[in-house]
Amino acid sequence: MTIFLAAFLSIGVAMDSWPGAQTKEVFSASREWFVRVTPGKSLGDTVGFGSSAKGPYARAEFFRRDANRGYRLVAEQTLVNPVAPVLFFVTDRGYLVTLDNWHNMGYGRALAGYESSGRQVFALQLADLFTGDEIAAFKTSVSSIWWRTDTVYIREGQQSLYIAMAEDGSEVILEPETGRWQVCGLRSKTHLCRDRNAGREWRPFREPAAKP
Repeated sequence: MTIFLAAFLSIGVAMDSWPGAQTKEVFSASREWFVRVTPGKSLGDTVGFGSSAKGPYARAEFFRRDANRGYRLVAEQTLVNPVAPVLFFVTDRGYLVTLDNWHNMGYGRALAGYESSGRQVFALQLADLFTGDEIAAFKTSVSSIWWRTDTVYIREGQQSLYIAMAEDGSEVILEPETGRWQVCGLRSKTHLCRDRNAGREWRPFREPAAKP
């Protein structure tokens, strides 16, 4: 499995010590695509900083390799992140997935995805995946809800993103091209998954369908 991490924050550092957001770039495993994310300036739209200035949100530029082995800009898109995502990933088909918000881990739209054209595919909050009681059980700090670990990667086949939630094996499997997700973990000693938050049914893991 190839891992591509682009972190504005290393989760292992002190939980409320956030370095300033910087422009970052992440390549797909094939090197066919890369995305550059430029931080926004809307700190006032983050939780706990309502009195701060508001301004443009983070922006992404999508680049694709051309016949001359250079890269050309093919799309630009404003992201859902007021300042910056904590992590972001690019698949071999040029899909971008962003995780969490700078200085606001777990708040706002914690998972978002975009086509290579820049079109937004999905934007999910923790409440879309978990109940209020489950969210309340996550570790929290002054700035954040620490709902996941720093083990996140694009799975083999490029059709899904693996997000480890805890050392007990619980995880989220997210499909960048559709926004479909599965929350998986041990249920009576059996590893099962659910794909909805209401009317939950726990089933064996479903491998995302392969795409050309």
